[in-house]
Amino acid sequence: MNAPSAPAPRPAAAASATHLVLIPSYNTGAKVYETVAAARAQWCPVWVVVDGSDDGTAEGLRGMAAADAGLEVHVLPENRGKGAAVLHGLQEAQRRGYTHALAMDSDGQHPAALIPRFMQASMARPETMVLGRPVFDASAPLIRVRGRRISNGWTNLETLGAGIGDSLYGFRVYPVAALAEVMRRQPWMRRFDFDTEAAVRLAWRGVKPVNLDAPVKYLSAAEGGVSHFRYGRDNVLLTWMHARLMVEFLLRLPALLLRRLTRRPPFQP
Repeated sequence: MNAPSAPAPRPAAAASATHLVLIPSYNTGAKVYETVAAARAQWCPVWVVVDGSDDGTAEGLRGMAAADAGLEVHVLPENRGKGAAVLHGLQEAQRRGYTHALAMDSDGQHPAALIPRFMQASMARPETMVLGRPVFDASAPLIRVRGRRISNGWTNLETLGAGIGDSLYGFRVYPVAALAEVMRRQPWMRRFDFDTEAAVRLAWRGVKPVNLDAPVKYLSAAEGGVSHFRYGRDNVLLTWMHARLMVEFLLRLPALLLRRLTRRPPFQP
């Protein structure tokens, strides 16, 4: 699948030495090219981790990267899941000295225009995680909107109200070293459970959330939208994830209560 022509990227001189955009991608078709071009128009560098896609987009993305020094493409040999793709990027970013990564989906749902604002918030408070708080429009399936309220409720309990505005929205800036260490220590967080568990486990480590509103767009098939979410399979995965987190939460409860008594409220710009 050949890559289309893209908007002019930011000049290489504007590349950040600390913050990068990290885009995991799996079989999103041509929409990934639009997403990557939009991200590059806002930030440098941008890395794409192709998670074993077999739709030809790896070749197209490599073609884009060959013409753009600010774009880097990593191709995994097989599909391992979103979290696994993010971890691959985090480990390489840590090795090369980056401190923060803004993760965003490749399917066009996330607002590339807000990348600079999220990065600026992270640079202002690098000890935090900057979390997108979704603003839904009429395209959002009602069952998805209502379902995430359940996950948000469990997340609020598991973190004793740490201030996570939304547990599932994947447009976020993470501290690279902290998240990579969390993920290396346990075998989960490799698929659809990644976004929620990342926020919970970072909150357990004392990483405070900064919540920023951001629109989310559910694209129709006619608009090039591709979804790999499966209601049955992935809701079972989320249920299992929250069950695991609740067990560990109970073990951590004394330490979390002590921290709650001494912590400041989450920062809200």
